[in-house]
Amino acid sequence: MTLWQPDPALIRRPAYQSLADQFARAIHDGRLANGARLPTHRRLADDLKLSVQTVSRAYEELIRRGLISGEIGRGSFVQTQRREPEPPYLPERLGEVIDLSILKPVCEPMHLEQLKQALGWLAENLPSSSALSFRPNMVFPRHRAVAVEWLKLCGLDASAQNISLTNGATAGMTVALMSVAPPGSTVATEAIGHHTLVPLARYLGFNLEGLPIDDNGLIPEALDEACRLSDIRAVFVQPSVINPTATLMDARRREEIAAVARKHDIAIIENDVLGPLVEDRPPPVAAFAPERTLYVTSFTKITVPGLRIGYLAAPDRYVAAVANRHLVSNWMATPLVAEIATKWVTDGTAMELVRWQRAALRRRHDIAAEVLAGIDYRARRDGLHIWLQLPDGRAEEGFVAQARLQGVAIAPGTSFRISDAPWHPAVRISLGSTTEGELRAGLGVVTKLLLGDPEHLLLAI
Repeated sequence: MTLWQPDPALIRRPAYQSLADQFARAIHDGRLANGARLPTHRRLADDLKLSVQTVSRAYEELIRRGLISGEIGRGSFVQTQRREPEPPYLPERLGEVIDLSILKPVCEPMHLEQLKQALGWLAENLPSSSALSFRPNMVFPRHRAVAVEWLKLCGLDASAQNISLTNGATAGMTVALMSVAPPGSTVATEAIGHHTLVPLARYLGFNLEGLPIDDNGLIPEALDEACRLSDIRAVFVQPSVINPTATLMDARRREEIAAVARKHDIAIIENDVLGPLVEDRPPPVAAFAPERTLYVTSFTKITVPGLRIGYLAAPDRYVAAVANRHLVSNWMATPLVAEIATKWVTDGTAMELVRWQRAALRRRHDIAAEVLAGIDYRARRDGLHIWLQLPDGRAEEGFVAQARLQGVAIAPGTSFRISDAPWHPAVRISLGSTTEGELRAGLGVVTKLLLGDPEHLLLAI
């Protein structure tokens, strides 16, 4: 155990942030060496006359900054070497676990059968260009024309020449960011946003600035102020339910975001992977600012996960940049998968699967409403997940660990945290990742933990 201790006289409000800052300075100054074991939550709380919750939040903040690691059963340790960020979901499903951590659509044997039939059709109808050509412009003109029709279902009018086929939304958003945010520039986004943005910013060399949100999404005034104070080159938004807090931004807010972007001449990257799954939604942000919005959508979360194909629609000013960045990072989307997507859009299968998914998700939301009755959470009936803020006194890391010990995996809210603003512990719970029976059982475990005493896990020392 290290001899260095935080100074209680230097703790200011919010106490957890101030305490985390003291630890961070001690780590950076070398007063806490790599591998040093930190005091247990309760011991430090007693020494500093603070609540255990405050210490737990401080340790969570240090974990988020990549300065310490927490190991159940062993304790918390200084970690000065940079570590790759851990995903919010289980990398692989091991043993008897109800996995509510990974965001995926509801899947049944019917989906596998649909894909098998499509592969059989492809074997008989594969065009020579999709099998033999290296040139994207030789493969995709027909697919781009069909993409125009799909984007209309998403609420967007786009020209075929402005559409790139990508290997899903992740490839699309990566290419979009590479096209508008050169190394050293700054991209603004929601304070609680896409979990891959933080590592992606580090890999691509741009800065990321998380901005305040409310119940309607990104606050336009906050974006306006950030653009005035910083050299913002683009804003990344997820306005249609796919964001961690399950928010559906209204039309007026979308128009206001577009107006701020136009005022400061910045690009907009819109991640809309749910597309037409969300009924009665406003038009995309891209519809309000088509001249500066790079719009990303895909099929993996609304039809079949194996259909890893998507569309990136870019305005004229970015078409060349998108084509070049896509070539050097992906060359082109996988033609065989594109053939299936194009067939499904053309013959109506894709929209049929979307409607099936919408109905299945609404049944899942009914289960959540029943099992979590009396518990406050955020959700939209066409969304893949719920966002549940933990009651006061519940530490996020401990809550996720307790659920895991009882056989249920959920995603910690800090995985989606981008801003350094004060944080309220929360978890994201996927509704489509398992069977209805397992979902009901998993939500039951979450409910019992929420209604039980917030007892901390005992750590062996």
